[in-house]
Amino acid sequence: MRHTPSYVLTDPLEVKRLIRENPWATFVSHTSTGLVASHYPVVLEETDDSISIVSHVGRPDETLHELGQHEMLMIIQGPHGYISPGWYENDDFIPTWNHVTAHLYGTPEILSDAENFEVLDDLVDHFEQRLPNPVSLDIDENSARRIARGTVGIRFVVSRFDARLKLSQNKAPEVIERIVAHLEGDGIYASAPLAAEMRLANNKGAADAAP
Repeated sequence: MRHTPSYVLTDPLEVKRLIRENPWATFVSHTSTGLVASHYPVVLEETDDSISIVSHVGRPDETLHELGQHEMLMIIQGPHGYISPGWYENDDFIPTWNHVTAHLYGTPEILSDAENFEVLDDLVDHFEQRLPNPVSLDIDENSARRIARGTVGIRFVVSRFDARLKLSQNKAPEVIERIVAHLEGDGIYASAPLAAEMRLANNKGAADAAP
């Protein structure tokens, strides 16, 4: 990503929150035959000492990505959106795009068939648990296990990350409030999730700057 020191996110706990709240990832591998990209759901493993993610790929993506043979980039994209200079109410006429993004690097570990099924089972439960009538792979485990053979499970332990919170931190507090008000409204570029990230980041920035 572009080197913008004022927007750099260095807190691993905040990166974990970003993964937890935005579990649709882009996998990018620089393979012997060129670049390969795929998109899959991910689940953060709640560990204290590392950023560890489990997921799966559909065959033959494990071959196309050459999984386990080299480092892979995993991109987590949080809330993002267009910021109109018309919201500033001053002489600034340059628009921008606010976003929350993390680039995660690591070498995937290939899981065994048993571990893969456990991950798939947990992944379904993870997303279904919020529904009033959750569905489980336990409904027909034998069929689920047959379908699971078409996937390959991975564990991705992050060795390093490059993350950005670009959320109008360079603007005056009253301008930030106007931007947030527009994002929380009902206009064409409204985005309540982006507004929430702006409030979180700028409130934290104000607290950190306090004597």
